[in-house]
Amino acid sequence: MDLQKSAAAAFAAKWQGKGDEKQDSQRFWIELLQKVYGVEDPASFVRFETRVKLSHTSFIDVMIPATHTMIEQKGRGVDLEKPIRQSDGTLLKPAEQAKRYAAALPYSERPRWIITCNFRQFQVFDMEHPNDAPQLIELADLADEAYRLQFMVDVKDSHITKEMEISKSAGELVGRLYTALQPLYLGAPQLSEAQATEYLNKLCVRLVFCLYAEDAGIFGRRNMFHDYLDDYRPQHFAKALSDLFQVLDQEPEARDPFLEAGLAAFPYVNGGLFAERVPVPPMNDAVRRLILEDACNFDWSQISPTIFGAIFESTLNPATRRAGGMHYTSIENIHKVIDPLFLDAYKEEFHAAMQEKTIKARTEKLQALQQKLAAIRCFDPACGSGNFLTESYLSLRRLENDILRETVLDKAGSGVLGFDEAAYSPIKVSIQQFYGIEINDFAVSVAKTAIWIAESQMMQETEGIVHHEMNFLPLTTNANIHEGNALRMDWKEILPPGDDVKIMGNPPFVGARLMKAGSAQKQDMAAVFDGWKNYGNLDYVCAWYKLAADYMKGTRIHAAFVSTNSVSQGDSVAILWKPLFTAGIHIDFAHRTFIWDSESKQKAHVHCVIVGFSYDGTAKSRTIFTGGQSEHVTHINAYLIDAADVFVESRSKPLCQVPAIGIGNKPIDGGNYLFTKEEMTAFLQQEPAAKPYFRKWYGAQEFLHRQPRYCLWLGDCSPHELKKMPHCLERVENVRKYRLKSPSKGTQKIANTPTRFHVENMPTGNYIVIPEVSSERRRYVPFGFMDGSVFCSNLVKLMPDATLYHFGILESNVHMAWMRTVAGRLKSDYRYSKDIVYNNFPWPTPTPEQKAAIEKTAQAILDARELYPDSSLADLYDEVLMPKELREAHRANDRAVMRAYGFPIKMTEADCIAALMQMYEQLTAGK
Repeated sequence: MDLQKSAAAAFAAKWQGKGDEKQDSQRFWIELLQKVYGVEDPASFVRFETRVKLSHTSFIDVMIPATHTMIEQKGRGVDLEKPIRQSDGTLLKPAEQAKRYAAALPYSERPRWIITCNFRQFQVFDMEHPNDAPQLIELADLADEAYRLQFMVDVKDSHITKEMEISKSAGELVGRLYTALQPLYLGAPQLSEAQATEYLNKLCVRLVFCLYAEDAGIFGRRNMFHDYLDDYRPQHFAKALSDLFQVLDQEPEARDPFLEAGLAAFPYVNGGLFAERVPVPPMNDAVRRLILEDACNFDWSQISPTIFGAIFESTLNPATRRAGGMHYTSIENIHKVIDPLFLDAYKEEFHAAMQEKTIKARTEKLQALQQKLAAIRCFDPACGSGNFLTESYLSLRRLENDILRETVLDKAGSGVLGFDEAAYSPIKVSIQQFYGIEINDFAVSVAKTAIWIAESQMMQETEGIVHHEMNFLPLTTNANIHEGNALRMDWKEILPPGDDVKIMGNPPFVGARLMKAGSAQKQDMAAVFDGWKNYGNLDYVCAWYKLAADYMKGTRIHAAFVSTNSVSQGDSVAILWKPLFTAGIHIDFAHRTFIWDSESKQKAHVHCVIVGFSYDGTAKSRTIFTGGQSEHVTHINAYLIDAADVFVESRSKPLCQVPAIGIGNKPIDGGNYLFTKEEMTAFLQQEPAAKPYFRKWYGAQEFLHRQPRYCLWLGDCSPHELKKMPHCLERVENVRKYRLKSPSKGTQKIANTPTRFHVENMPTGNYIVIPEVSSERRRYVPFGFMDGSVFCSNLVKLMPDATLYHFGILESNVHMAWMRTVAGRLKSDYRYSKDIVYNNFPWPTPTPEQKAAIEKTAQAILDARELYPDSSLADLYDEVLMPKELREAHRANDRAVMRAYGFPIKMTEADCIAALMQMYEQLTAGK
């Protein structure tokens, strides 16, 4: 902070008394962001002069998309509080001018923060509180006040961050409770482990509800739960809890008339949370202190039910505890789904209503919108702990509260309308509008509890708007969360389909290759995809797409799922989307691949996409989101690009007249023929005659890191020679025995030829090596040349009879763009395939001059690599470490290849892919 303070002081001193709107605005903000707030590349962080269409075309001075900040810059002599005549003749203050611009933007691009500035003063408006007065910051005070503008560069919202930290702390506290209570249950000889775990989970759910209800005022008095339990010693603590749980499930008139006052004061909860008898084990003093001191002293009212529900479930679910715990979908990622699915449209409608000039017209439109909010039904068929449903409920209720602020007025049009809650409630959005399916019984309980907490929080917010106390208890509503396997249930029985249904969620991520034969998941897939071709290559999440499409048929229902990016890559595209598109499905919006960081201890990185889809073909514009930026397009295909519906399907031979590629050698030798350099040296000391039979051996890792292993190749060794080498002969015998023990009949068969490989691919001349798997960190996958003296494994692809021209095309940004789009993935890494990537790639038809130019630039790439003989290809192609000479050689090659295709040099990757797919469509027409 000291560095920032001194930088801010220097900045303020430099700009004191200066500032021309036209000449200095961009320099002022670039210097401020770079020198005071440490933005390394401010020019790419901000946008200047963004066009906005009003009744005329205007321009926004500065936009910072990553933090949703808009800046209206004026000259030093302008008073920010005085109206200025606009080009259409209206008089507006700078802040009013900026708000008019904001209203004309798509909702996803509208600012959270608006700053007006005249080089002397900053006015800061928080649009979460649009009626509040702005914060004022003087340039002269910037050294001490710089922190107040920190939001411009803080990508994550501080309020959400605070909620997240509180919720994670609450989750850790629940974990401690669980750990302390677990041995008390497991010590009961009459309970099975499953029964003990079930009771333990239910006790934790009840404790959390009571702790939250006490802090949120639901029980009526602060510390009520604590004070009741504080009267009981450890030996009576369990009974006190059991008595409380029983009372919470009893209506006042059904209670014992002689009930002690402390218990009788607790309200009736209802909702089924306390209906079942759950035995509570005898408590020790440590558990009592943990509940009364640690848990009761924590402020549970500040948790985010969206985040906490997921953390709570992960903390107490034995499977996720073993896996490292704390997996949840961030609020930011949930909004990537629900905002374009339905929330943006409702907010747009709200803002349009607010533009009405009369109170009557505005009120009518807002009340009509409230009825729409009350009609929507949100359905998550893989809801887990309910975080998508909970956040959707919170978002709709917040919007409803915005409506109530504008519509709950007295007859004179000012002040708040009084009402009798028994006859009328201003709240129309109910948790009964939210439906879910979840296979885990405990997660179902957590989901219901989380959404109850959300209902309580929003009711308190509504009370502040209508100035009227509303009774949260007894619980009269319930979210429709159903326990069961969503892939074996009829969704229409859970929720009859209708146009007001929105389907959402984050179904399980299980790769096709990770589902074991005969497993329940494989059986689920067989049931869902009965009659589909090649469904065995689909990931588990695809089953939810299929069932959602079946459920939505004949309606205008819209759906959106978070998925691993496999659904838009490789084989999955044709297998999944071709039948869905044929049935009439459209993709409405998509978030291209982004990294999903879990909160588990392993910090697993999952590469995800979000796909919104429906049968509704009426939308004129569809949206693609990439790296925080949105693009409105007319069509989105299954690869999530703006191009025609092309499906790149498996092909056994190249589409164009180019050499065929194949896999390298596959020994099936039990490791007997492969050696490190040290192992080979030791072996040759025992068997010097074997030296001519060793070859360098490259798989993908060995090739990328320039560290070959060595292969003992005895396929061409005569029996006479082999007999002279007993150690080699021993290896051959080991291979024969290894193959005979295999359960595969094919492997048993090749035991008859133990000196040969199962697959042999040994080009005699130069050939290109293509690593099958390569890191997604590389813009270019490094390919390379080998000669006939070198053997390669089946973890690389080989192109025999390869030329510099072939190498130049394959190493170009054009081919890399194609590969990134159609290739599958191994985790997040590129998985280069012969039948999908290479055989379907549309090659150019260059002139002799263009071909010669590509050969020249291809050789330049090889030459640039040789400038760094001590560096591996993995290092050379790391985006951070890539040397300047190599990067420039690749750029020159890219330009040469694009000229051969007839592509403009500044073509975007998305446009490049669209053009390649058009070529692919032409090449495959009629085939």
